[in-house]
Amino acid sequence: MSFPKLTPPAPGEVLLVCTCYEEDRALWGGLPDQIGARRQGEVLVLEGSAVRLRPVAARGWDHLRGGNVPALAPGSGPGTPVVVLVDLSVVYGGEGPLLVDLAAIPGRGVRVTPARLGEILGALLDGALAFDDLVRDMDKYGVYQGDGGRPAFPTPAVLPRRSFPALPACAGALLVRTHFDDERGWRALLEELGGTDEDGWVGTGPDPDDIDPENCQLMALVVDDRAFEGLGPGHVPALVPPAEHTPLVVLADAMTCTEPGRPLTVVDLYDTPGQSTVLPCREVGSMACNLEIGNMDFHEFVAVEAVESWWER
Repeated sequence: MSFPKLTPPAPGEVLLVCTCYEEDRALWGGLPDQIGARRQGEVLVLEGSAVRLRPVAARGWDHLRGGNVPALAPGSGPGTPVVVLVDLSVVYGGEGPLLVDLAAIPGRGVRVTPARLGEILGALLDGALAFDDLVRDMDKYGVYQGDGGRPAFPTPAVLPRRSFPALPACAGALLVRTHFDDERGWRALLEELGGTDEDGWVGTGPDPDDIDPENCQLMALVVDDRAFEGLGPGHVPALVPPAEHTPLVVLADAMTCTEPGRPLTVVDLYDTPGQSTVLPCREVGSMACNLEIGNMDFHEFVAVEAVESWWER
């Protein structure tokens, strides 16, 4: 799948991109009324700030993900550090718009409540807030300063500022090794997941008639390449090729090799790209299955501080 390029916004403007369509009609949900804006020609001026949003819509951006955006915005830079997406979660789920980082770790995202969009964009544009600050203060739903509870394993905000190669195009989950100082721990993880086959996959595909979402083995393509050493959750969305529907990316890091239960870091690619959660490896297969069939959402697997997770009961 390829998407058309985004037109660089004028100085002082931020693109508001529709990624949800019914036939050829752009769907904005109730967002234009919720954000408090007045129309000035082709732009929306947000109340209480000098932020100017330029709504753009084209059917070619249908189902555009946050991680796809950096490759489509060649003019991004210090003057335009963010793009705002109106996606399925906004139109049908009533969630806040998705802010996509273009400057620090391109492709990661954070949601904001509609009423605060002008305030937060203004702070980002004038340097009072950095995207790292937004990530650092997400709730379990991926909302900046939301009321959904503080994640027990917050998504890392500060990550290495270096580039990584693209991940393999894959219609299944990816298991990516990011820590290379413990070969024994890595091999033990693969063994616990059932070992790899000749094509480099762990797990086996279940019969569609026998899928048990509560007890499902992880099936994932293994990526064992030192080029991904130190890869963090925020880097991941922009590295996933848009051609395939990769349901999620799982990172095996130092914690995986050393801690009981071999916890794995799972990265969201859709609801809030780059948001992560940490699960015992025994639970990740069920998570992948439930996300793939639309039975559960990513946030339902995010543990909250001082609250016992349902999978630990």
